[in-house]
Amino acid sequence: MKQFKELYEQDLYCGDEELDQILDELTEFRLIGKAQRRKIARRMAKLVKTAGFKKKVERSKRKIASFAKQKVIDKFYPKYKEMGLAQRMKTDQIIQAKYSGMITALTKKLGKVVRAKELEKVKKAKEAMKQDA
Repeated sequence: MKQFKELYEQDLYCGDEELDQILDELTEFRLIGKAQRRKIARRMAKLVKTAGFKKKVERSKRKIASFAKQKVIDKFYPKYKEMGLAQRMKTDQIIQAKYSGMITALTKKLGKVVRAKELEKVKKAKEAMKQDA
């Protein structure tokens, strides 16, 4: 008798080699039960409430926002780095007043890009660890 996993994997393959390769990577993860999933969810819910985790999230949001601000500066104020300190402070105030909506939108957009790059970096690190072992 075939296992559920075998039947499930058999139905996944569609003939497209690239898609099949992606699906192989996805089915590579181990299957876990509902109880274990709940246990992980409880642990993550506790983790989210900790001060350290909140600071980590805040730092990452600030980092992404600074990337967005830098994009706006590069586009609208190309000589920003050449400006004096007082002039940069004034420019920062103008940027905050005039382009805050654009910075917010770019932050959301860049957040997705940064997360995708981070996941890719973690994936490469895991592959490197597998090859070393």
